[in-house]
Amino acid sequence: MNLDHVFVCGNPALDFAATLRARRSARFEMFATPDRLTAWYVESGIVDAVSPAEDADVEQAKTVREAVYRLVTGRRLGEAYDRAALTVLNNAARTSPAVPQLTPSGRWTQATPEEALSLVARHAVELLGGPDVPLLKECGNPECTRTYIDRSRGTRRQWCGMDSCGNKIKAAAYRARKKATPTTPN
Repeated sequence: MNLDHVFVCGNPALDFAATLRARRSARFEMFATPDRLTAWYVESGIVDAVSPAEDADVEQAKTVREAVYRLVTGRRLGEAYDRAALTVLNNAARTSPAVPQLTPSGRWTQATPEEALSLVARHAVELLGGPDVPLLKECGNPECTRTYIDRSRGTRRQWCGMDSCGNKIKAAAYRARKKATPTTPN
């Protein structure tokens, strides 16, 4: 498994929508292969194991991801929901989800890719129909297009995550200030 997926958004549906990175510029696809999709489902913690995904599962996941992104962005901006995106999301949420089982070692959820995608869609439905909508923000890094839930004190969080974006922006601002400050000869 590749352990380079990032989970900083505060909700699995938002982290799922963020798997297409830098949407306004370089666009980096995290679901390049079925294995990457399967890895995301397990690394996100929504399931413990997933049967191997196929190319069709990846295409379906991308379709749902883009619907989630459009709906979240619309809600964040106070716009009406995109009807096609609503249909895609609701159809995915309508699919039977993975069912957790109790085992001697604790809770265990085995899923098909379609069942795992249903869980993601249900997280999106709960988020967009719940009390966290006013807390949705887009990362302050112009290159980043992640939306996150800002639960910080005073809702003053500016970046999706300090490691992924905040430190980069702060370091760049520091370098710019140092460059702009004339050095005095000794």
